[in-house]
Amino acid sequence: MEKSLDRKLKMIHADPSGSKEFIIADAKDADMAFGMRATGLSPERHDQELRFKTLAEYREQIRAVIRQEIVDIVLMSASTSEVLTIQERLFDDSPVTPAARANDATDVHLPRGGRTHTEPAHPFRTASLDHIQCGRIDCTAEDRLHGADLGLYSVTFNNQLDLDLNTLQRYKEFREEAERKGFRHFLEIFDPNVPDAVPPDLTPGFINDLIARTLAGVTSSGRPIFLKMVYHGPRALEELVAYDPHLVVGILGGSAGTTLDAFQLIHDAQKYGARVALYGRKINNAENQLAFIEFLRHIVDGVVSPSEAVRAYHAVLQKLGIRPHRTLEDDLTLQSAVMSYGGNGRTVSLPAGRKVKSVTAQATAEMSHDDDVPDFSSISAEDRLKYHQQRLNRIFGE
Repeated sequence: MEKSLDRKLKMIHADPSGSKEFIIADAKDADMAFGMRATGLSPERHDQELRFKTLAEYREQIRAVIRQEIVDIVLMSASTSEVLTIQERLFDDSPVTPAARANDATDVHLPRGGRTHTEPAHPFRTASLDHIQCGRIDCTAEDRLHGADLGLYSVTFNNQLDLDLNTLQRYKEFREEAERKGFRHFLEIFDPNVPDAVPPDLTPGFINDLIARTLAGVTSSGRPIFLKMVYHGPRALEELVAYDPHLVVGILGGSAGTTLDAFQLIHDAQKYGARVALYGRKINNAENQLAFIEFLRHIVDGVVSPSEAVRAYHAVLQKLGIRPHRTLEDDLTLQSAVMSYGGNGRTVSLPAGRKVKSVTAQATAEMSHDDDVPDFSSISAEDRLKYHQQRLNRIFGE
């Protein structure tokens, strides 16, 4: 089966300025950062105490996302990819592409009580490419077809000569090994993880320049298929996209934040030139991950606005009997500075707007078929909201 990722990349490169294709990835690799906390909190309570979901529960959520076939990539740890990609063969007949985290530098080492992530990042790789591709230390050419052929490689520059040079050297070694073994990668560029490495107003330019400088010496066979980076706002994103239209830019989601936080970020990033979004905690901490993903896709397809999507998402939760983490009013707020693994941000309130109205039985009957898609450019926001409420109700049940 053709992978949606490959099809979309072809279309983007065929028409970089005109293509409307947008790639969404679910980043389920956080066990390589947070350990047991990566799975998220279980909705169950034991003697009024919270517990984390088990690894088995976490992987079952990933299976559901794969079966949904809306995201283009599922990014996993090498151990989870071995189970789902090599042993269970879940991606064989799926348009979704499996990927694995190919390195885990020290700025994503985040155990409870840990301090490593507060010091300048050092490159490190737990997984080998052979383990990702076939589950063993040495793969044959045929074996390499069994596992994932795509991985994330992460770099963090802190404006320190020895550390940054070592980061570049390790990335060079990875690229050469990957090219020899037929392994593709996308490049994650974190902002500096230590204070005062670069003045805040210069950070966007610092990152853009380092991307261009780092990749200038890399020919097409060794280049990343796309980037994953912090969204620094319209000006910085437009500068990078304009510099090289074939450098496919993706944004990372960062901390969970509010639902509007997630929906507005993907909307704005797409508006100013991003073609990929990789959301980890924003999806994993959602009350209903599949509904949340549905709305991400509707937003990038131009079907619904971010605020409309928040209201419709809350309506879906209500229908499913799921208690939201926040009230609708609180969920219609934006948080800033939530992009780093350990970051916190101040909260800025936005108008909550009108409340979601109940969808009537008549509207349910009128919108009972998926192929009865209205012309969204000619109907009101309220009618768009009703349509998506009903569609999601049919998918997830009344």
